[in-house]
Amino acid sequence: MQVEGSSQDARGNDGDLAGVLSVSPTGADTFRAGPRRQNPERSFGGSVVAQALLAAGATVDPDRRVHSLHAYFLRVGEASSPTDFRVDRVRDGRSYGTRRVTAEQDGRAILDLTASFQVAETGFAHQVPALDAPSPESLPTVQEAAAEAPEPLRSWFGSLFRRHPFELRFDGELPRVAAARGESAPPQQRFWLRAGEALPDEPLVHAAALAYASDMLLLSTSLAPHARAVGAPDVAAASLDHAVWLHRPVRVDEWLLFEQESSWAAGGRCLCHARVFDAAGRLVMTVAQEGMVRPIGPR
Repeated sequence: MQVEGSSQDARGNDGDLAGVLSVSPTGADTFRAGPRRQNPERSFGGSVVAQALLAAGATVDPDRRVHSLHAYFLRVGEASSPTDFRVDRVRDGRSYGTRRVTAEQDGRAILDLTASFQVAETGFAHQVPALDAPSPESLPTVQEAAAEAPEPLRSWFGSLFRRHPFELRFDGELPRVAAARGESAPPQQRFWLRAGEALPDEPLVHAAALAYASDMLLLSTSLAPHARAVGAPDVAAASLDHAVWLHRPVRVDEWLLFEQESSWAAGGRCLCHARVFDAAGRLVMTVAQEGMVRPIGPR
């Protein structure tokens, strides 16, 4: 696991995945991740989740791998400020271990995360959902999608790698594209994803990268039936709580298929889900997220 990073890594842009997946020990079960930006900017929740998981994993025996995490986003994080992580060793049993992590900025908690780690075991196995998707190589790149999109969609597509250090291939039209035309769309989307750089052969690093990606674009599915998109001036949106189940070790620098959907929205909240498969069709992760989505009226 990478727990030490240079100051250059800590201040790199979000296209630097190694910098995102880097926390430095500062004391007994305490860690710090450096600022991601020079100028004030809202932190991406998935990056804070990934760093909190790295901090938790640094206190666990390497023969135990994370199988689930549950996080509450308490306050908006600031990407230009360092983040401190305090780990509580809740329990170490024979098969499972539990860690609780609090992420803080300026002495205020911005994230509370609990992660569970398990010794490798054999057991019953089955899988109901099946992979059914075109290969990533047959789909357009983000650059190709951007070239055919009008503004402001072209700028949004063009900024994806700056904001998220992953390569993406979208299977079908994104709901965001329909929203730009003022049209509603089904609350679902699919895309292939892989890290934009090779990652080390360390399972915790790949698990943290997958935890980062688990938060990407998910909330936007809830706005599709309403012809809106996250970031629109008439919409307020934020993640509230986030649950991830990791079913098997996986390399995130190889292609993974994300199937995302929203099953419900009302009362200023929504519920979103994701299933993630590897290229062999194995289910590797399941995600559930509750978010805040509110229409903003004229002022």
